Amino acid sequence: MPSLFRINAIMLKELRQLARDRITFAMIVMIPLIQLVLFGYAINTDVRHVPAAVVDFANTSQSRQLLYDLEASQVVVFIQRFDSVQQAEQALTKGDVAAVLVLPVDFQRRLILRQSGLSHQPVAQWITDGSDPILSGAVSALSQLPLTLNGVQGSNAPTAVMEIVSYFNPEKRTAVNIVPGLIAIILTMTMVLFTSAAVVREREQGNMEFLITTPMQPLELMLGKIIPYIAVGCIQTSIILGLGHVLFAVPLPTHWVSLVIVTLLFILASLTLGLIISTRAATQLQAMQMTVFILLPSILLSGFMFPYAAMPKAAQWLAEILPATHYVRMIRAVVLRDAHWWSLSYDVIYLTCFTLVGLLLATLRFKKRLD
Repeated sequence: MPSLFRINAIMLKELRQLARDRITFAMIVMIPLIQLVLFGYAINTDVRHVPAAVVDFANTSQSRQLLYDLEASQVVVFIQRFDSVQQAEQALTKGDVAAVLVLPVDFQRRLILRQSGLSHQPVAQWITDGSDPILSGAVSALSQLPLTLNGVQGSNAPTAVMEIVSYFNPEKRTAVNIVPGLIAIILTMTMVLFTSAAVVREREQGNMEFLITTPMQPLELMLGKIIPYIAVGCIQTSIILGLGHVLFAVPLPTHWVSLVIVTLLFILASLTLGLIISTRAATQLQAMQMTVFILLPSILLSGFMFPYAAMPKAAQWLAEILPATHYVRMIRAVVLRDAHWWSLSYDVIYLTCFTLVGLLLATLRFKKRLD
């Protein structure tokens, strides 16, 4: 017969160990709290304030009234104005905006003819970034915005239809958007976990004492730990893109050099993040727990699953800290929109700085632990 006394003794022992293990105890409390806050507050599929640009060839009071009406819907916010469609397309390719409204020179004439029933010609044109079907769908809903000539909707006012042109993913297939973003999530999980566990494993197996007695510097040890995993990350990226192309017809990138550069930057940033975790984790279990602590916000806030533009400002500020947010933007721009790496300067500079600062912090913390 099992002894309740002995079972109770083992149970109390486990509870005491959990209480002494501060990292594990923090994960028990923080993971459900973070998920509750993220899903309840930050995650929002009701898209609002999509960054858009306008090319207003008409430049009349009626065209300006249309812009006011569109912004009043809170679906879009016009952050840029261009003089040509080509400039607007470049901003769309770089990801500065998710949609462009083009108003023709004869906008007012088209509106009058449409209201009088003499023409069914669209009064304006939306150019949307089809690589994000959710944002593109939200903007497309504005194509049926009711208008009248004086900007006031009457009881029998006809609908002023605006033409929708979807770039980069005209079929609006979800797989085209998901597969490149999936690279960021898989690399975050594997690179952070592999690196953090590799350093902690040396400590658990007793090899750290041997390394201390060698003339190896902390920076040399850090670099030696992360360099082999760069090849692992490149292999994973190739597998995902290759299978995504074969199984889901996801387009392969035109600018392979840009793909290699942005991917290497993200791999280095993720490996550096793993090194930072390794200086805090005492066991491989703790390293895994802290990796999950990083992985959950990366999945929910990076724009991989939910539109970044739909998140509140506080969630966007938190998302900007995560390397995955920057890589999701870059990989989708390079693979789906044929963007060059130098046109993504903000994200490139952030990942570079993150890697350098993170490597410095990990080296200093590692040296401190050795002392």
